[in-house]
Order: sequence, then C-alpha cells, then structure tokens
Amino acid sequence: MSTNDLAEQPRLTATKIKCSRPSTGARPAAGADSAAVSGPSLSLVLPCFNEELNIERTIRSAQQWFAEAHVDGEIIVTDDGSRDGSLNLLRRLQAEMPNLKVVHHQVNQGYGAAVRSGCDQAEKTWIAFMDSDGQFRVSDLSRLLAVTAKADYVTGFREKRADAFQRRLNASMYHMLIRTLLGVHPSDLNCGMKLFRRSVWPAIRPIHATGALINGEMFLALKNARIPWTEVAVPHYPRTAGKATGANLRVILRMFKELWRLKRSRRPVELPHPQESDTTPLAA
Repeated sequence: MSTNDLAEQPRLTATKIKCSRPSTGARPAAGADSAAVSGPSLSLVLPCFNEELNIERTIRSAQQWFAEAHVDGEIIVTDDGSRDGSLNLLRRLQAEMPNLKVVHHQVNQGYGAAVRSGCDQAEKTWIAFMDSDGQFRVSDLSRLLAVTAKADYVTGFREKRADAFQRRLNASMYHMLIRTLLGVHPSDLNCGMKLFRRSVWPAIRPIHATGALINGEMFLALKNARIPWTEVAVPHYPRTAGKATGANLRVILRMFKELWRLKRSRRPVELPHPQESDTTPLAA
C-alpha cells in the first residue's frame, strides 16, 4: 500500500451539536428516530477494495432506499485498486444505472484516499460515506438524516459492534490513542457511516490521512473550524463475505506515520463558506 501524501496529486474525475462534547455528557438514545427525511439531496460514497462479493448488493440496496425514501441521490464508488472482479462489475452496473459514478485508483491507496476521491466528485447538498462490505444498511442513513437540523456533520456510533474480539480490542486501543493525541471525542471514531453538508467538505477534507486515520483528521478539522456535529446510534451487522484489511500490519504502520505527520503539521483552520453554492459542475 502507498503511504504517499495524496494531497499533492490532482483530483480524479469520475468515468451531539458538537464542537466538543456537550456539558451534560448526554449521548443520543439508541432508538433515534429513523424516519426518512423527505426528498434529501444526497451523494453516497462507497470505498471499494476487493468487494466483488458485496458491492453489487450494497449498490442495489442504496438504489432501493433512494426510491423508497424519495432521495435525490447519486452513488459514487471508488475502486481502490481492487485485484478481484470489482471494477468489471462496477462498469457493468454503471451501464445500467445513470446515477452511478465510478472512480478508479490504478493502485491501492487506502481507505481514506478512496473516501476522499469519492467525496471530491460529489454534487449533491449532503455527502454520506459508508463501508461497502455489508456491515451497514444504507436505509439506516435515515437515522442520520433525521438530525441534520442540529448539525452540519453527523456520525453514527455502532449500537453493538459485530466484529471479533481482537478487532474490537484493536479499535478500542486506537480510539484511546487518537483521543489522547488529537483531543477528539466521538463515541465511535471509525464507525463506517457518516453524513455531512457538502459546503463543509473543503474545511474537513483530509490532507495527510490516506488510511483509517481519515476519521481522526476529519474530527480534528471539525474541532479546529468549530463546525457543529452530532452522533446517532446505528446497527452493525456481521460481515458475510470478503475479508477485512484494517488489521494488516502495513495499514497499521502507515497510520502511525500519517499520525506523526498530522501532529507535526498543525493543520491550518479553513472555515466553511455556507454562502457558496452546493452545486459545482464536474469536469468533463
């Protein structure tokens, strides 16, 4: 996996309210209202690395939810240098679905880089990104959309994490490290379901993180720019196909390298510009 800082590369083209924890320490109830918001404008970003067995089901469930919840939606899948049949499958689905965009990395660049490339192509008012491995349900984005009146950034937290003990232990230690070094305090830092207003993307767009550190860097940017955020409970489901890569030694070493860069960089504060249009045309 590459550890190069992708911020210098050209962007690809497509073929509770919180600045800190509320003083009450209150956490949103696990049974948060899941009623769909009527007619939201949403770009759904799905990072994909060797998810041939999962990605079609995830995309089709997203299309079904768009129709049922009356979402003005587009789906952006970043194929992050997959070595299975993911890209060919995506090309076939793209021919069938006019609202499906596919971004392709020639080589694997990391989860964070895949999310960033996808978000760069978003055209709708709101951007969501979600893991494409089947451990989240697209329809649960309704829970996040239901609280968008409270904040410009909404993160999920898993009601009960459906992972093996070792993976949960690794995540817990990582979360403690990021809270200590970066001073950010979401309940579930790396929950793979997040939603934010597109107008804040320039202020929170990661500069250093190309892997799992993307969430830590984004929360640091939220804190620095004083952008309000909140969190909502979401279900988490067991992975039924494919293989997780988060515990890969190279992934972990890259995270530490990028964390060191982030700490030294003193990332500049870039305030969002809400007066700007939320519809920017893509390059041809």
